[in-house]
Amino acid sequence: MPTTWIITANAGRARFFSEDGPAEPLQEMQDMVNNGARLRAQEAETDRLGTLAAGKTGHNIGGAQGGPSQHNAAAGAPNSQYEPNQTPAEHETELFAKDLAQYLLKAQQEGRYQHLVLSASPQFLGTLRNNLDPHVRAAIKQEFNKDYTQVPVHQLREQLHAAQAKSAG
Repeated sequence: MPTTWIITANAGRARFFSEDGPAEPLQEMQDMVNNGARLRAQEAETDRLGTLAAGKTGHNIGGAQGGPSQHNAAAGAPNSQYEPNQTPAEHETELFAKDLAQYLLKAQQEGRYQHLVLSASPQFLGTLRNNLDPHVRAAIKQEFNKDYTQVPVHQLREQLHAAQAKSAG
C-alpha cells in the first residue's frame, strides 16, 4: 500500500506524519522548527544602517561635512534608508521553505512516501509551494490552506476530513 505523508506547516514549524492506511493511526516522524523565524526582527537585524551612519566623518557621501557634494542620498549613499526586497523574517521564512522542500525531495527520491497531503498557513503555503520540486508537487493529493501545526496527532485526521468536507460542500 502506498505511504502518504501529511505535512502541517507554518513559517516557524513543520510537522511530518506518516499514514500507512486510513484505519491506521498517524505516526509523527519529524518536527522541524525554524529558529530564525522565532527571533525578533530587532535581533535578526544586527547590521542595520541608520540615517546617521558615518554622519560625522568625511566618508559620509553627500553629508554636510566638507561642503556640497556631487553625490546625493537618492543615488545609494550609505546614509539613505536601505529597504531590502525581503525583511529578515521573510528571508528566514524563505530559507525554511527551501529546507522543507529539500527534505521532501530527498525523502521522495528515497521512496519514503508516494503521496502528500499538505496543510500550511496561508502566508507560508505560497512560499513553500514556490520552492517545491515539480516531482514533489505532482505527489500532492490534497492541499489545505490552514495551519494545523498545533493540532494533536490523534485529532489531525478528523480536522483534515472536516476541512475537506467543508471545501467540497
